[in-house]
Amino acid sequence: MAIQATATPLARSVAETDWNALTEELDAYGGALTAPLLDPETCRTVADLYDHPEVFRSTVDMARHRFGSGQYRYFSYELPGLVAELRAALYPRLLPVARTWAARLGRPAPWPDTLEEWLAMCHAAGQVRPTPLLLRYGPGDWNALHRDLYGDLVFPLQVVIGLDVAHEDYTGGEFLLVEQRPRAQSRGMATTLPRGRGFVFTTRDRPVRSARGWSAAPMRHGVSTVRTGRRHALGIVFHDAE
Repeated sequence: MAIQATATPLARSVAETDWNALTEELDAYGGALTAPLLDPETCRTVADLYDHPEVFRSTVDMARHRFGSGQYRYFSYELPGLVAELRAALYPRLLPVARTWAARLGRPAPWPDTLEEWLAMCHAAGQVRPTPLLLRYGPGDWNALHRDLYGDLVFPLQVVIGLDVAHEDYTGGEFLLVEQRPRAQSRGMATTLPRGRGFVFTTRDRPVRSARGWSAAPMRHGVSTVRTGRRHALGIVFHDAE
């Protein structure tokens, strides 16, 4: 599948990631950092959107639902231009990984070449609510281990982008990935999100090689407790919700 020419500054930033190296790390661990995607000023602009509820369709209080502590907000359609552009630019970069993983696991690979086509499939199936989100954590806040599955149609990878400077704007708040290994104890990975860089990770599982071929290793993600300050992150999910 050919990647479209990179025309905008944001698309060029996405292209600057070494996607071959990132794919190797995804295969090994289920998560990997991109090159810088957003500059500091843009990160501040995106984080400030949290205080404009008119651009969101809903706010989730994590403590109320026993998801952890803190808040996140789902954007409404139409998405802010930068969020929509990021989503569209990242999708074709991750699509080859999604298709390869599906082949290894003997699963269908329903994802078309463009995000527009994929979202049309989601909407036809009743998954019409946008899922990109903005998260805000304060002291003592955390996010329980979970998966972002919103319907039958699922894209197997997603991206979270740090919007603040770790160890300056906040402490704690590491991004967590936990892999359930067959007949063994779980393996965890903690990543501090650099401001402006994306962390690509599996939505629900990843293929791991075994003596009998490939099998699916279930994975969940979350955020460790923020100790001081305030932490914002932009989440890019590529399937919409029922």
